[in-house]
Amino acid sequence: MRSLVLVDIDNGVVSDASQRVIGAALQIGKPVDLLAFDTDAAQAAAQIAGVEQVLLAAFDTAPTAESLAAVLQGVSVSANYTLIAAAHRALARGAFPRAAARAGGAFLADVTGVSRDGHFVRGLYAGSVVANVASEGALTFATFRASSFAPVARNGGHAAVVTLEAPKVFGNTTLIERHATQQAGQDLSSARIVVAGGRGLASKENMARLGELADNMGAALGASRAAVDAGYAPNAAQVGQTGKTVAPDVYLAFGISGAIQHLAGMKDSKLIVAVNKDPDAPIFSIADVGLVGDLFETVSGLEARVAARSA
Repeated sequence: MRSLVLVDIDNGVVSDASQRVIGAALQIGKPVDLLAFDTDAAQAAAQIAGVEQVLLAAFDTAPTAESLAAVLQGVSVSANYTLIAAAHRALARGAFPRAAARAGGAFLADVTGVSRDGHFVRGLYAGSVVANVASEGALTFATFRASSFAPVARNGGHAAVVTLEAPKVFGNTTLIERHATQQAGQDLSSARIVVAGGRGLASKENMARLGELADNMGAALGASRAAVDAGYAPNAAQVGQTGKTVAPDVYLAFGISGAIQHLAGMKDSKLIVAVNKDPDAPIFSIADVGLVGDLFETVSGLEARVAARSA
């Protein structure tokens, strides 16, 4: 009985999200293998601490959800895996339900917690309900919310690399082109500190100022949907039910009222600090620290403090 984790590569190294999913799989207490899609990725994955072996399915081009589902079905038949896991990203979200249907397994999406007794924790109804789920199937496919788990070390492992047969390409679907949204600074999904701005910032220039503060703090910049819709921030910065879900150590919210859709994307943050001039703003209901006042005065104070520490 083993677990298998799909490896994502960002800028030539194993992604932080994959490291966190590997950490989640190790918490279950079963041996963990990895699945990589090219030789360089397999060699990098083999260095990760706690991993027993790396399976290499060498695709000539980036795999589609259908092609990956076929590979996962074959792996699930040939090996004694009880869990196949990946970060809650686009490829896995498309491939895992297909693979589960083909292999006769169960599928769970956006898992935020695991236990050694085989239970999974995930949110329902935009996070308003937390479910403790037990999978009764012999095989479970699950995507994990990476920010909810601690990453494993990139180095310290010496796993063997096992090359699989050349994957069969699903001919009816072809990936023609991939466009990745670029965002400067820290990765929002895995950042330990997130500085987020809402419509209360009132302009794109003020959001850029908040982004500069985030950079100087070593934090990622986030935004509410209202701020994104107003053109203050790019779509890649959106936090919420229709954006990214984050769970950093610290979430600083400036000028964000706290609509339920936004709260669904950040309410699992360990420490929430909210600054808003409206004392009745909904975000204060979940904030650990709330400040009613002018957000620009608070930002100015933080800028001065950060500048003094840098000096």
